[in-house]
Amino acid sequence: MTSEGEVISGEYDTGNIPKGALAGIPASSGTIEGRARVILKMEDADIEEGDILVTTFTDLSWTPVFVSIKGLVTEVGGMMTHGSVVAREYGLSAVVGVENATRLIKDGQRIRVNGTEGYVEIL
Repeated sequence: MTSEGEVISGEYDTGNIPKGALAGIPASSGTIEGRARVILKMEDADIEEGDILVTTFTDLSWTPVFVSIKGLVTEVGGMMTHGSVVAREYGLSAVVGVENATRLIKDGQRIRVNGTEGYVEIL
């Protein structure tokens, strides 16, 4: 929504992503596979080394989790949001703005995150 009250909507260009993949915004390049950890609240985080964090969004309180994960998927975000910036700093593959990621991806599922092209595949 703009400051004038205009509602702007759009769709992701899904022409270059595999069939069935979840589209998002490529936030930090690279492709990684691993176990999805769907976590809605930081205090519930039960992350093991090499997991891929799937959550609605991150903020400063999530930063300690980034040392253990190898990838990030968020429902909210853009190139300059917290998760995107920290993922790039830590060299983690990340896709943000993935609509309904925490509902479509189940905790423990194996996923592939393509942070270069901006999509997530459930394997």
